[in-house]
Amino acid sequence: MARRLEKYRLELKLFPVYITHKTVSCMLLLDVASRNSIKPDVKDGYYHIYNRGVGKMEIFKGESDYGVFLSYLKEYLSPVPDNESRIRKIYIQDRVFNVIGRVPKNFKDKVVLLCYCLMPNHFHILIKQLENGSMKNFIHSLLLRYSMYFNKKYDRVGPLFQGRYKAVLVENEGYLLYLSKYIHLNPSEFTSDLLDTKSSYADYLKLKHTTWVNPDEILHYFNDKTSPEFSKINNYKSFVENDVKTSNVVEGLMLD
Repeated sequence: MARRLEKYRLELKLFPVYITHKTVSCMLLLDVASRNSIKPDVKDGYYHIYNRGVGKMEIFKGESDYGVFLSYLKEYLSPVPDNESRIRKIYIQDRVFNVIGRVPKNFKDKVVLLCYCLMPNHFHILIKQLENGSMKNFIHSLLLRYSMYFNKKYDRVGPLFQGRYKAVLVENEGYLLYLSKYIHLNPSEFTSDLLDTKSSYADYLKLKHTTWVNPDEILHYFNDKTSPEFSKINNYKSFVENDVKTSNVVEGLMLD
């Protein structure tokens, strides 16, 4: 990856062009179409995972639905609670028993959540898989659990999501950076206030600290003052919200 980044930096200086959010979106869609049916299992691999409601239906109908989905992410990506915190009291006749609740599924040391965005009828998640097979287990458990909650709440049956989830392996830094931008810009079609969205954007701007989201793997590129190509975009907010000089090689990176 380091060699690819050096090549990206060199070509960035030689062939600057302007790329807008719509251009990036088209590149990502082309890339997705060619690769989303294959889910290679790569240790320390980065994955863009997304899906939408079946028939484009809403999968989040209100604040409580967003809250439940985010609570599942928090539970899966936070430290496992100790036995004492899982003690529950049950009453049988006149007697009280302390019972230790089940150990919830946990992926804290298996999956790192880099960024996310939840929209009314679809979602985007960018993760790093630390252990082989963990991406598949994580997303399968997350979507199955949320589907069961949603169907029970709204008294419906059948699949909630449109087919299997889509997962694209991110194979270079250029793609990784622009993918985070694409995800955080997703709500821009509906609002001009990107901070008032169900996304990790506020974490990237250091306006909040969500313990189970790790923006540092993306942000460290913008803190590198020795990188000439980022000398004018060393601020993540500017990178996301403004047109940025980049290279026509980015298109190649996104399509390869």
